Amino acid sequence: MSRSANSRANRRGEPPPSPEPLPSPVLDSHTHLDIVLGERPAGDEHGQWASEEDVDAEIAAAAAVNVTRLVQVGVTVASSRWSADLATRHPSVLAAVAIHPNEAGEGRADDDALAEIDRLAALPRVRAVGETGLDRYRTGPEGWAAQEASFRAHIEIAKRHGRALVIHDRDAHEEILRVLDDAGAPERTVLHCFSGDAGFAKACVDRGFVLSFAGTLTFGNAGYLREAAAITPVDQLLVETDSPFLTPMPHRGRPNASRLVPHTVRALAEVTGTELAELCARLTATGERVFGPWGESG
Repeated sequence: MSRSANSRANRRGEPPPSPEPLPSPVLDSHTHLDIVLGERPAGDEHGQWASEEDVDAEIAAAAAVNVTRLVQVGVTVASSRWSADLATRHPSVLAAVAIHPNEAGEGRADDDALAEIDRLAALPRVRAVGETGLDRYRTGPEGWAAQEASFRAHIEIAKRHGRALVIHDRDAHEEILRVLDDAGAPERTVLHCFSGDAGFAKACVDRGFVLSFAGTLTFGNAGYLREAAAITPVDQLLVETDSPFLTPMPHRGRPNASRLVPHTVRALAEVTGTELAELCARLTATGERVFGPWGESG
């Protein structure tokens, strides 16, 4: 996921209506509220982030459909600071902090940036380091070495602070496993927006990783994702939006938001053959195992 033009493209159109509430509370394990609501322009130190009122309204809309817990994910130093601040202010939000692989590929994961991510990762309401990883789609070969160096640095930050690791993997399945096997994956490792087939899912599951599925699970051409989800133990599953991106069916192409998680949860229940309320409870339990309790500071 890239900033600028891609962010604007994914905010076009009218927001979809909220779905029917889930029978039990569940989480959105990966959202970008700053982008959903319009992030500060890159390089504009005098721009404005979304207002507290707008953020609170988004969180309330999610809670109204029983999406009661969110993980707000940073992708730059600035958005990571914003994410950490939001989690400090809002009891239903935890934060993840990182320099995104595409940012790293453009040279933005320098020593100062990584030192700030390291500082933020120690904060009580920051529970994950990510999204970090490798992207062979948007970053060309000239940026791959910088991406891998950043990925390895983020792995060490996660292990140093006992945080979960949230991985961005685009067209880099084998490279991701190579780095994790070499560097040593943190005890709690999440493949965000899982994009592999059943074979890759098994390789990840065998390593103890958690697979987080986004709205792509509902796409008509994503049979391979449904096969991957079907062979994944329920206790190694999470669900997410990656909002404002990857809006689930039937609203594909319109802006995504945490309140649309129920579409993906229902699809996941069908794919796994799990009763809906039970799946919600198990997703919530896995969320707490990966990120810790929402209502506590440590």
